[in-house]
Amino acid sequence: MTPEQFLELARVLPEPLLLVSGEGQLLATNQPVADMLGLRRQELRGRMLFELVTESNNDVVKYLQACSSSREMVIGSLTLRKNDGQNLICRSQGAVIQPWSAESSALILLRLENRVVASSNFVLLNEKIDELAKEVQRRKQAEEALKKANQELEVRVEERTTDLQETLNELQLTQTQLIQAEKMSSLGQMVAGIAHEINNPVSFIYGNLHHAHKYTQDLLTLVQIYQQICPNIPPEVQAKVEEIDLDFLIQDITKLFESMKVGTERIQEIVKSLRNFSRLDEAEFKQVNIHEGIDSTLMILEHRLQARHEYPEIKVIKKYSQLPNVTCYPGQLNQVFMNILTNAIDALELLANNGHWSAVNPQTTDNEQLADNNPKIQIKTELIDQKWIEVTIADNGLGINEQVRSKLFDPFFTTKSVGKGSGLGLYISYQIIVEKHNGQLSCFSVPGKGAEFVIKIPVSSV
Repeated sequence: MTPEQFLELARVLPEPLLLVSGEGQLLATNQPVADMLGLRRQELRGRMLFELVTESNNDVVKYLQACSSSREMVIGSLTLRKNDGQNLICRSQGAVIQPWSAESSALILLRLENRVVASSNFVLLNEKIDELAKEVQRRKQAEEALKKANQELEVRVEERTTDLQETLNELQLTQTQLIQAEKMSSLGQMVAGIAHEINNPVSFIYGNLHHAHKYTQDLLTLVQIYQQICPNIPPEVQAKVEEIDLDFLIQDITKLFESMKVGTERIQEIVKSLRNFSRLDEAEFKQVNIHEGIDSTLMILEHRLQARHEYPEIKVIKKYSQLPNVTCYPGQLNQVFMNILTNAIDALELLANNGHWSAVNPQTTDNEQLADNNPKIQIKTELIDQKWIEVTIADNGLGINEQVRSKLFDPFFTTKSVGKGSGLGLYISYQIIVEKHNGQLSCFSVPGKGAEFVIKIPVSSV
């Protein structure tokens, strides 16, 4: 599509539309975009997208590259700088019209939508769903009244009601998934932002620790030289030496710097895990190290694995094999690991609350029996063949009976109390593994002997 053809099409459409090159140059716009920015269309001609948004050039380039390489529409967010100085947050939908080639740059169509308007539309959708639910209820009441009069008509109405009920269930499921997706997106942006803000000062501290340690050692060396050259120091100096316990200070300051180094390295590891887990590039199909995703998820859940007064520490046993990088949606896979590991921890905590683990006496139980009786989660990875990998997550909780296991991946099915679970975690995980990655997700369990979830995905889905 040429810019001229785009303008012919865009003139009759009310949505704000932009035609940009893969490098971010505005090739064509329509009047709704100009109205949104408070500019004339002539003022937009030939400008760069970077000039109109608050996001960094790097972030805009990454988004345009994702649009250029995806076969589907890529959802994003752009904050426009209006002519009056105000900012306008917009939801963006990008689709490639002309893929990149050696002869020409990619052409990308961007559709912008005011996020406030989008939120209003979402509220309107909820109202429509409520109205549909009431309509279904009214139809059910009408069925009861008509049942006595005409059996044949009752059958037809029942079939119609069933169709409407299925439609309502589908709409409710779609609504819940939209809310879940928005929550995960917001969580990912918040986590990535926090990690970035923490990383800068920590990197500054870590980078200066070495120099501070060296300067301190130089000063202490100077003090030692002074003591050797001038053994008869003034009484005031001797009193200060005894007050600060100089000999202890010299020995302890090295340990102090080592402790600070270990602490900053620990913070850096946590920040790295937060950034790996957030994975804001969920729309990008890329090669990643599966073990990094598992480890970052465990880091997020570490506070739930630690021992508390009610029960002992949940031991995590990792049996990692040598795996190749896997082509996948990393953010979505991390969500699967989070859902399964959270369920395993919940199952072990339920046993702890019932006093199961406290019955173990470490003074009278041998090490092997103690290990078997303490709560644990085992994570095992394996390269099945050159095309498939397998990730197994098993716990030693109460296990799952066959009746519950057969419904685990159904939407809205949960055994947790009200407010504890939505019944969507394993359903969404199943969709991510099976539909998004062409893989397999299975559960094996014997009541009383824990549960085991097995994830199988291809090394490359391309």
